[in-house]
This record gives sequence, C-alpha cells and structure tokens, in this order.
Amino acid sequence: MLNTETYRATEAAVKSWAEVEPILSELLDRTLDSKTALEAWLKDRSTIEERLQEDMGWRYIRHTCDTEDKTKLEALDFFIQEIEPHLAGYTDKLNRKLLDCPFINELTSTGYPVYLRSVKKEVEIFREENIPLLTEIQTLSNSYGQISGSMTVDIDGVEKTLQQAVVELKSTDRERRKMVFEKINRRRLLAVNELNELFDSLFRLRHQTAINAGYANFRDYMFDSLGRFDYTPEQCFDFHNSIEKYIVPLIDDFNLKRKQSLGYEVLKPWDMDVDPEQKVPLHPYKNADELIQKTIALFEEIMPEFGKVIRLMQERGHLDLDSRIGKAPGGYNYPLHQSSLPFIFMNSAGTLRDMVTMMHEGGHAVHSWLSRNLELGAFKSTPSEIAEVASMAMELISMEHWNHFFNDAEELKRARKYQLEKILSILPWIAIVDAFQNWIYTHPQHSDEERKATWLDLLQRFEGNVVDRRDFPEFQEYSWHKQLHIFEVPFYYVEYGIAQLASIAIWKNYKENPAQTLNAYTKALEAGYTLTLPELYNLAGIKFDFSGAYIKEIASFVRAEYAKL
Repeated sequence: MLNTETYRATEAAVKSWAEVEPILSELLDRTLDSKTALEAWLKDRSTIEERLQEDMGWRYIRHTCDTEDKTKLEALDFFIQEIEPHLAGYTDKLNRKLLDCPFINELTSTGYPVYLRSVKKEVEIFREENIPLLTEIQTLSNSYGQISGSMTVDIDGVEKTLQQAVVELKSTDRERRKMVFEKINRRRLLAVNELNELFDSLFRLRHQTAINAGYANFRDYMFDSLGRFDYTPEQCFDFHNSIEKYIVPLIDDFNLKRKQSLGYEVLKPWDMDVDPEQKVPLHPYKNADELIQKTIALFEEIMPEFGKVIRLMQERGHLDLDSRIGKAPGGYNYPLHQSSLPFIFMNSAGTLRDMVTMMHEGGHAVHSWLSRNLELGAFKSTPSEIAEVASMAMELISMEHWNHFFNDAEELKRARKYQLEKILSILPWIAIVDAFQNWIYTHPQHSDEERKATWLDLLQRFEGNVVDRRDFPEFQEYSWHKQLHIFEVPFYYVEYGIAQLASIAIWKNYKENPAQTLNAYTKALEAGYTLTLPELYNLAGIKFDFSGAYIKEIASFVRAEYAKL
C-alpha cells in the first residue's frame, strides 16, 4: 500500500498500480452514512488524488527539463500508461458513488456547488472505451516536446536552441535578422512531415474519443471536458469577429508607426522585434540568478507575500529558467497541490520577453500559493479563464514596478511600450489559433490541403495589411506547428484572450487604486475554483465580458496609455 506518511513530492514513489489500488478500493467500499462521513471521505479522496497529481507532475517536469534523458521519459510514460488508465476507471466509480450518496444535497457550503457541477459533467462524458485512447493521446502528445526540444540552428558557429536564436531578431543589423529568421524557419520546415504525422494521429484519436462519448465532434466534447459552463462556441466566434474589427486595425497602426520609425519602405517579419528606433536590445538581467533576485524584490514591493513565494521556490529548487539544448520549448507553472509550492519552467535567453514571462509564470505561482489552504484539491484546480487572469494581470501590475529591472528612464519607457504593443498583438494570434482548431475538429474529413488553406485564410484575415510576408510563403503554411497548445492541450487558448481583457481591466483599476485592486485580486486568487467564473471576476473587481463593446473599451484604454509614452 502507498505510504501516505513518507510519500513525498520529490520522489517518484509509485512503482506499481498495486500500491495505489487498495487505497482507492477502500474509498469505493466505504460506507457514507452521514454528511460528516461524506465530508471526511471527500478529504481522504482529495489527499490521494493530490499526491498522485504531484507524482505525475514531477515526472512531467523532469522530462521537459531534459527531453534527451530516456529514463525520465520512461518514468513519465510509466505513469501515463500504467497508473492513469486504472485511475480513470476508479475516478469514474468514485464520482458515481459521490453523486449517488443521499447526503450530497447537504454539501451547500462555498465550493461544493461548483465542484459537483464539474463532477456531474465528468460522469456524463466518461466512457470506459476512451481510457486507452486518452492514454495513447497523452503519450503521443509528449512527442511534441521531444521534437521541438531537439531543434537547433547554427549562428556564427555556435549551436543554439530556437529560443536562444530568436534573441538575434532584435539585432539592429537587418540582414542578420533576415538570416536568423530564415534559419529558424527552415529548421522548423525540416520537421513538417514528422509534426503533420503526429498531429494526424492525435486528431484521429481525439475525434474517436468524442464519437465514443456521444458527441458530433471533438470541439463540442472539449467544451464540456474543459468545463466551459459560462460561454459557448458562438461567443468565441463573436470574440474572433470583434478582434478582427477592433484590434487588427490598432495593430496595423502600431506596425505603420514601426515602419515609419525604422525608415523602411516595406516592413518584413524579421523587423518585428528590433527596436523601432534601432536602439540596442533591452537586457533587463544578465542571468537566471539575477532574474530571480530582481523578481523577488519586485514582487515584494507589490506585496511581501508575493516575493515570499518566489524566494521559497528558489530555496527548494522549484525554478528551471535557462534555455538549453534538449529542454522542451515554452514555459509553464506546474501547480503541485500536495506540497503547495509550484514549479516554474521557462526558456530564458536574457530578453525583455523572458522577463515578462517570469512575471507571467510568477503570477501563476502566486495563485497556486494563495489557494493552497482550500479544503479540496478540486477547489485549487482553477480553470484557465481565471488562472490566466492571475498571470496576465501580474504582467501588467508588475509593469508599474519595472524600475527594478531598468534604472534608465528611457529604457523603462521602451519596455512599457513593448508590453502594451504585445498585450494587444497577441489577440489576433489567439483568434487565429482558436478559429483554426474550431474548423479542424468540426470538419473531421478535411484533407491536409484544406487544412493548409484554412490556416492561410485565417492568417490573411487577422495578420493585418502592413507586414509583407511574401518572401517566404512556405514558412506560413505550417506556422501553426510552433503552437504547443494545438498538439498538447487542444482548445486551451481562447482563455488567454478572455483573460487578457480582464487583466487590462485589473491593471486599469490598479493605476487608479492600487491597495483596493490588490485586495480584490488576492481575494479572487484565494478563492481558487470555489465560485463560478463570473463570480470570480466580480470578486476581482472586473466583469466576465468579452463582447465587442468591451473589447472596444479596453482597446481604447490601452491606446490612450500607449499615447502617454
């Protein structure tokens, strides 16, 4: 039996399903003859689920930190293939036991109505025949990190990861930027067939999963699987249209100013990261240690508790920030509910964007920490629509304290202008990715050529009219391959757009009343997922709204703030 006293987050303690099953069997067989017994049962269930979640978490973390180590991949695959399939069956049985309990209607305190709503949906969509399919999907999706993590290019005789090479796109030498841009994208082209085959396999499995569960397509299945109780696909389409109407023209304005400032007749894709005034790139920190120390100081200035979180993570080895060969791409904050202290993974190369990523993931970390004392693990597992508010709002709140990274007033101004451009320019890309996935999964018989044409049509619709991308059309055709979410966490992307609007609203409040805004922000994060999304947004002092009118209002505010700089 799994030893609940010695099982620790830093150990991959589960060696076989036989260690876990007796605990779950006891939960399944236990008599629930009162509300008190039911509540105790829920806490015991939460304890084992949190510990298993953390075991899986550390296996995933270790693998993404070193995708070339086969033993780490084997450890991850073991859990996915030997533990999770059995766990899925028991989870469904335990869910049904909960819903059948006569005392369930007495669970009325904060958190339970939202939790039980999710449990009912899980039972509704569960199919035993999907267990092996979901196992295969999870195993296959991990291949994306291995493929991407192995991508390198030669820059001046030095082998660099793509994340490290991207830094060169900030060079003031235009020909050098073009050279690096071409190298990066030609390296991506080498993996087109491999990534297409991977996605085709994932697509077939995902579609079959949806059909098995009684859905017409995987999009509808995922809306329920992700617990999207508060909005519909149609609202997402309206969101796309509003981005096209209100945000794309604003991005075109930014790009026209960039072109004029650079003095170019034509703006190219490799001109998008260089400073518009041809100044040397901003370097807010020298190395990972300095990034950590400055982040701690900045977070402490916002709120002492925030700095404490990053300091604890540093002390306990819960930070892996530098980019290196063999490391999976991207960045994440992995919540570890058992130990209450999450893990931040990123690919830092010393850029301003990397600094912002640290602010973002730090916001997630603070969210995990503030919600650590909630009664059940399920209460701590927040949906992305509020989780991304925690991180994106931290980017903007922190911007008021970036003097910790920039002593020079002009550099600070440049950094803030960059951030304001980026918080809006990401919205069209979010619309592209979300619309693309909606089309893919609602057209299950599509061909590769149709998929390519749809992607190119979406780029044409949302990329604006200022940047000339005609030189390398082949780089456009499969540029969706660089989006990790499409491969690993399908449909998890529109949440970034919804959360971005909310985060800007929080930042606006922060500029007007910092203390009141921080109080509301922390209360919302402390609540985890014990309230509905509209209720959580209201607690944070903002609206759960991504209508066209709201987008127009938010865009106008950002435009005004940008003009001040």
